[in-house]
Amino acid sequence: MDKTLIVTNDFPPRPGGIQAFLHSMALRLDPERVVVYASTWKDGTEVASFDRQQPFPVVRDPSSMLLPTPRVTRRATELLREHGCTSVWFGAAAPLGLMAPALRAAGAGRLVATTHGHEAGWARLPVARRLLRRIGEGTDTLTYLGEYTRSRIAEALTPQAAARMVQLTPGVDEKTFHPGSGGEEVRARLGLTDRPVVVCVSRLVRRKGQDTLIEAMPRVLAAVPDAVLLVVGGGPYRARLEKLAAASGVADSVRFTGVVPWEQLPAHYGAGDVFAMPCRTRRGGLDVEGLGIVYLEASATGLPVVAGDSGGAPDAVLEDETGWVVRGGSPREAADRIVPLLQDPGLRARTGERGRAWVEERWRWDLLAERLKALL
Repeated sequence: MDKTLIVTNDFPPRPGGIQAFLHSMALRLDPERVVVYASTWKDGTEVASFDRQQPFPVVRDPSSMLLPTPRVTRRATELLREHGCTSVWFGAAAPLGLMAPALRAAGAGRLVATTHGHEAGWARLPVARRLLRRIGEGTDTLTYLGEYTRSRIAEALTPQAAARMVQLTPGVDEKTFHPGSGGEEVRARLGLTDRPVVVCVSRLVRRKGQDTLIEAMPRVLAAVPDAVLLVVGGGPYRARLEKLAAASGVADSVRFTGVVPWEQLPAHYGAGDVFAMPCRTRRGGLDVEGLGIVYLEASATGLPVVAGDSGGAPDAVLEDETGWVVRGGSPREAADRIVPLLQDPGLRARTGERGRAWVEERWRWDLLAERLKALL
C-alpha cells in the first residue's frame, strides 16, 4: 500500500456510522503509512484527546465542515507533499472528491473515493449528478456499498468511471458482536427474562420503521401474548413513537431504552430473540437506506433478521437463510415474518447460525481492510 492521505469530514470523535467506518478501516492499515486530514468538532478538548490516542497522525482543519474550498485544497496538497503520500482516500466521495485533480497534480498516483447511501439519492438531482460525474472522472475508483447504491450512482457517471467502481462496505467485528454478548443481563435488568423479545437497534427516525413495528405489535401479541418490542436508541422520533404505542394499545409491550453507549450495544442485540427494522424509502428516493449494518451486527450476534426493502438494506440479508425482507411500512408483512420466528426456536437457531457464519465468511473487518489496501 502506498502512503495514504485520508481526507474526510467524517471522523471520530464526531459520532456517526461513516465516522466509525473510516476509523475502523484506518486502524487496520499500516499506521506508518497513514495520515488523516479531517474537520474539527465542537468539543476541541475531546478531539485533541482522541487524536493523541491514534497510532497515526491526525491533522485537524479549523473548520467544522470540510469542503473542497481553495483553502482546504491547498492544505490537502501541502499535507500530501509534507508526508510523502502517493495515494489519497476520500472518506466521502461527494463533495471532497472534487479535489482529486489538484491532488493528482501535486503527486498523488492513486485516488480512491468512497460513496455511502446518500450519494444514491443525490444521483437523482441534476446538479449533484454533474458533481458525481466530475468526481468519477477525477478519481481512479469510486467504491459502493451494494448493488442498489452501485446502480444508482453509476447512472450519473461516465461508462468508464462506472466500470471502475469497486464494492467496499463497512465490516462487523465478529469478536464484539457474538452470541453470548451479555443479553441475559440486559433482559434481567429490564424485567424481560421470560418474555420473547423483538429488538430494534437504530436511531429513532421515520425511515427506520420503528413505527411499523409498533403497528405490527397487535398482530404479534395476538399470536404471542407475552412478546415485547425493545426499541434501542435515541432520536427525534421517540415522542411520536411513544404516542403511537399508547394509541395502538401496546404501550405495555414496547420498551424504549433511549441512547445506549456503543460498548453496550452488543448486549442489547443479544437481549433479543429476533431483530427487526423494516426501513422504508422516503422523499422520492432521497432518504434511503445505504446498507444497514445493524442487520449484519444482529446476524453476528446469532439473531434472525427482518429487514425493510429500502435501498441497499436487502444486500445485508440472505433471503430465507439469514432472515427476510418485507415491504417497508407494512405492519402486516412485518408481523407475518416475526410471529413464526418467535414461535419456532429451531427456525430462530438455524437462521441465526447461518447469519453468524455469513458474517464470518463475508463481512469481517480484516477481509474488507485487505480490499481497501489493494485499492490504495
